Amino acid sequence: MALIRLFVPARDFARSIAFYQAIGFALDYRDDDLAILTFEGAGLLLQNYDAPGFADNAMHQLFVSALDQWWERTADVVHRFGVKPPVAPVEKPWGLRVGFLYDPSGVLWQVSEEAH
Repeated sequence: MALIRLFVPARDFARSIAFYQAIGFALDYRDDDLAILTFEGAGLLLQNYDAPGFADNAMHQLFVSALDQWWERTADVVHRFGVKPPVAPVEKPWGLRVGFLYDPSGVLWQVSEEAH
């Protein structure tokens, strides 16, 4: 079995943990410097650290099995976490439905599912 877990920076560690939990990630581990969060086998290592410019240039992809149902979790992220507004999913010509979501540090997530 292969597993990739991304290191993701956090400008505000507690707010970022709360954000990822609000969009469905489980908090599996936390100390002062690192949090491990997982979602259906996917995972990330949230760092209590942010190098200037890194988050603004980071983009990651998360595949989910039911994008419309998953997307409901983004309904109040702007209000709760002060993030940029999400871009609702649309079907792309390359065969995926894709929505875009920013985390509190500015990391851009492409949330995707296979087009039907």
